[in-house]
Amino acid sequence: RQGSRFTKQEKKQKFPEYQQEQPEPHIKTMLTWRTAKMAFLAYLSATVGRGRATAFRVGGTAAVVRGSRGRAHSNTAAMSYFNRNRAAAAAVMGASAWGATTRRFQCASTATCSSPSSTSLRSTVEAATDAVAAAVEHPAFELVETDHVTEFGASAALYRHKRSGAELLSLSTDDDNKCFGITFRTPPQDSTGVPHILEHSVLCGSRKYKTKDPFVQLLQGSLQTFLNAFTYPDRTCYVVASQNTKDFYNLINVYADAVFHPRAISDPMVHAQEGWHLELENVEDPLTYKGVVYNEMKGVYSSPDSLLQREAQQSIFPDNAYGVDSGGDPVEIPNLSFEQFAEFHAKFYHPANSRIFFAGDDDVAKRLEIMDEYLSDFDDSPESKPGSAIQWQKKRYAEPVKVRHPYPVSEKGADAQPDTHLIMVNWLMNDAPLTPKEEITATILDHLLMGTTSSILRKTLMESGLGDAITGGGLANELMQGTFSVGLKGVKPENVNAVEELVVETLKKVAEEGFSEDAIAASMNTIEFDMREFNTGSFPKGLSLMLGSMREWVYDRNPTDALKFEEPLAELKESIEKDGSKVFQDMIREVLLENSHRTTVEMYPSATLEQEQLKEEKDRLAKIKDSLKSEDLQSIIDKTAELKKLQAAEDPPEARATIPSLDLSDLKKEVTEYPIEVTENKADSGITVVRHELGSTSGIAYANLAVDVSGISLEDVALLPLFTRIMMETGAGEYDSVALSRRIGTHTGGVSVSSMISGVNKEGATEGVVGEGEHFVSKLLISGKSTSDKTEELFSIFDLILRDAKLDSQAKIIEMLREAKSRGESTIQGSGHAIANSRIRSRYNVIGYINEKMGGVSSLDTVKAHLEQAENDFPALLARLENIRNTILESSTCRDGMILDLTGDASVFEKIETSVDKFLNKLPGDSQGDKLQDFYSEPHPWAKQAKDEMAAQTPLADEGFVVPTQVSYVGKGGRLYDIGEAVSGSSSVISRFLGTGYMWDNVRVMGGAYGGFCQFQPRDGIFSFLSYRDPNLADTIDVYDGASKALLASAADLENDSDALATAIIGAIGDMDGALSPDQKGSLQFKRWLARESPEQRQKFRDEILNTKPSDFKEFAERLKALKDPSSAVVSSKSAFEDASKAGKSFTLKDVM
Repeated sequence: RQGSRFTKQEKKQKFPEYQQEQPEPHIKTMLTWRTAKMAFLAYLSATVGRGRATAFRVGGTAAVVRGSRGRAHSNTAAMSYFNRNRAAAAAVMGASAWGATTRRFQCASTATCSSPSSTSLRSTVEAATDAVAAAVEHPAFELVETDHVTEFGASAALYRHKRSGAELLSLSTDDDNKCFGITFRTPPQDSTGVPHILEHSVLCGSRKYKTKDPFVQLLQGSLQTFLNAFTYPDRTCYVVASQNTKDFYNLINVYADAVFHPRAISDPMVHAQEGWHLELENVEDPLTYKGVVYNEMKGVYSSPDSLLQREAQQSIFPDNAYGVDSGGDPVEIPNLSFEQFAEFHAKFYHPANSRIFFAGDDDVAKRLEIMDEYLSDFDDSPESKPGSAIQWQKKRYAEPVKVRHPYPVSEKGADAQPDTHLIMVNWLMNDAPLTPKEEITATILDHLLMGTTSSILRKTLMESGLGDAITGGGLANELMQGTFSVGLKGVKPENVNAVEELVVETLKKVAEEGFSEDAIAASMNTIEFDMREFNTGSFPKGLSLMLGSMREWVYDRNPTDALKFEEPLAELKESIEKDGSKVFQDMIREVLLENSHRTTVEMYPSATLEQEQLKEEKDRLAKIKDSLKSEDLQSIIDKTAELKKLQAAEDPPEARATIPSLDLSDLKKEVTEYPIEVTENKADSGITVVRHELGSTSGIAYANLAVDVSGISLEDVALLPLFTRIMMETGAGEYDSVALSRRIGTHTGGVSVSSMISGVNKEGATEGVVGEGEHFVSKLLISGKSTSDKTEELFSIFDLILRDAKLDSQAKIIEMLREAKSRGESTIQGSGHAIANSRIRSRYNVIGYINEKMGGVSSLDTVKAHLEQAENDFPALLARLENIRNTILESSTCRDGMILDLTGDASVFEKIETSVDKFLNKLPGDSQGDKLQDFYSEPHPWAKQAKDEMAAQTPLADEGFVVPTQVSYVGKGGRLYDIGEAVSGSSSVISRFLGTGYMWDNVRVMGGAYGGFCQFQPRDGIFSFLSYRDPNLADTIDVYDGASKALLASAADLENDSDALATAIIGAIGDMDGALSPDQKGSLQFKRWLARESPEQRQKFRDEILNTKPSDFKEFAERLKALKDPSSAVVSSKSAFEDASKAGKSFTLKDVM
């Protein structure tokens, strides 16, 4: 429930053009999170962030907006990112180990964790053996157990609250990003979505905190690094995190009071707003359904992937809670009464059914003191835990089951390509608990089968030609029972049966032949590296630990056992040493081939389904209206008016005063700068080296090689996403694709290739003003990480894929393009707000235009054209790809455009110095070669042609992109600041204020959309409004048009409300000061340097934020009122555009699907 809060990290994930400018470190596609950040993209995309976990993953291994870095766009909010994170074996066992340990890697051999010739894998970490710290005691709590999780340096204490029966796990670590969470086991009995609706609703006011939505007040004025809630099929989690202790305690208090004493259980209006209600303003109008969750789930189930996932989960779990939809089926949601809603809270939200979690460096005694205040209101409830127990789904199918279900497609012309099917084969893996060794074995097996593009099952399916893209993520293990699912989408009707047959036959072959030693070594090293690195990026480590522990704890097992991986990992290594591949072959036979509890779900296209669903809803509502008496209709009209009045009303001052807040004096005044040292012509190589020496990087070297691509033609820029994938996935030099993947997995923590376009400050120009958009750098970025003793191997791989990637693999390239087409269509349908934003920005700015060519809606046509060329004239396409490589490696100039960016600690840099110099001298190009143009003083070579193309390709027009969907993604934007105008830091405060206030209230609360937000980028002066899963179209544009008037009124109010102004400033500073991992610190400072942004300008911008005045709001509002050259981009259905036209909103339409 993130509202419009966008950190820089989130912007990269939400918006293709932002992602292009700020590529992040590689995230290895593997295991259950092999879709990299797919579910979190859905979670973040929603902006109100309720990503709900399910037992299945849908979507391929590597979706790309650009590059080959595994950015799958999930269209299913029902998938929780946190259960697709990088935690490798630890995630299977509960530890979301996707981040960075504070202990240093200790390499016991020349191989990182293994060598290609041996399956005797050595640990890269010597775990600490610290004694368990003395546990804090509190009279209200019984100390149940103490432990020390050496894998993560955490002293643990498990408590039981004597009066209420609540359990509390306290982890003490040296992490200042403190995390608190409370989880309730909430198994649903039906698909009305009550757990999901309740999760939305409890944060809408409580006993102590009297505003309509305390969550929003926290969002507006907190330094939180995480503030959200999410619903699984069997539990609901509420999580906060902050680096500021005072802020942390404020967040805990609001969340604790919210879950135990919500206004929602006594006020039906909350259920009506967040869940569903009948809406009628005039008696002659048709009845409609409204509600945030109702519309959210209509958006979810507009996606074929989401429908496939639902059918798969319900088919494999026919008898327990996983067989219904905890998020809610839009057809069933209106069957949930307020009484049932309140009863669900009474039954499942008792402290005795809770698991309370703390992690970080805060005071343990204070943790217990705070929670006792809330828990002491309750007596124990012995029946709560048994009443919420999850029943095991028994493997009861005597033979596999087949399921068919339609999905919506647009009507096609007679000459159009026929629509295709989606097929997914699913197994229920276990109906009894697995041992830790079995769990980690399943994790490694999943990586062997599906973890990379060269993994045997994934590779076989993709190379079969039976479909366009992988669906199903392999192993899913965050629930009580694991599942394994895999299939294809883009399947022709005649190939439907062949997909299932190929899956089974491939597994039989692997069970018979086993895996090679080098395959096992690569998978083991990949996963072990990730576990030990524990790199959570900008998200709290404590959150990963919480979700990991919950995997066992929520099922009444030991929570800290879930975080330990050393012992089972050692056991697995011993088995491999003794019997090689046998442990994996045995598991394939036992849990898959000899397991008849299997389903095959087929989704087939229906051009009438969307209209049938609309008709069914209209008929149902018409029948309801016909059955009502006049007084009943008047009651609905009155309740509609009452709800709208409540939603529009301001919280009274006394209610707002109940929300705890920080003071401006609590804020850090200075910008955080990170170390940077720039050496031009390092070792006489002609190459620039940038170093970031941090206090500790756990013995890991993070490296990025940036190679200039400005010499290629603008026409071929659209080929860069394909080119970067080819560099990773077709093999290079003497290595085929499988051998290259295994070499990377065996010796490194991951390698990736992406492209980057980054605006820069023009030489001599005043900083902090809107640029012309003609000055930017364009780079191909090869990124990777390894332990310090393996950097020579890492750099060798960099050089290999740069020089010798196999560009002539026609079959593989066709496969990639088909996959890209499939993913592009899914992205437009499920992340339409990002598509709309990209399209809007392409109309005003050269960089926006180029990024849209590479990853926006127009790129889908480009991909189709490339696919046709690959199939029918491959030599022509190959020539273009070869020209790209020849151009960027032009001997006379390429070294001048190369930058090696390195992040490490002092010990790392000492150890890698020799390998760095060796690498620099080995790279292609002449060290005494010519200079490239100066991009800081001269326009980029692509700029002029891009400007010439923009008027024709991205006109200033209101465009509508038609897809099969039940919701809309509405975007509108324009130029807020002209070129050359200075942009104050206050703009960050004000645009955020608009998003978390006016947009939240009008687009989400009153409009019923799942998300409403705005985006402003000071560098280019472009402002955009966006909505996500929106039931409205024309009305939302009217909301956008009313923003300037509302902001003017707010400016006047702020003259007399210094507290509200301070809240807005605090929230903006919070966005700037998120926690960063070591590699992110280096990456951020590198981008600052690359843009030629001075520390003085950064500090000036921060000072302007801190000194924001009401007059700044007025000035911004006047600009917004006079927004220059406004235009819209909307992704929606044909019927929604027809309704908008009747309301006076016309669009130039294009049928995308």
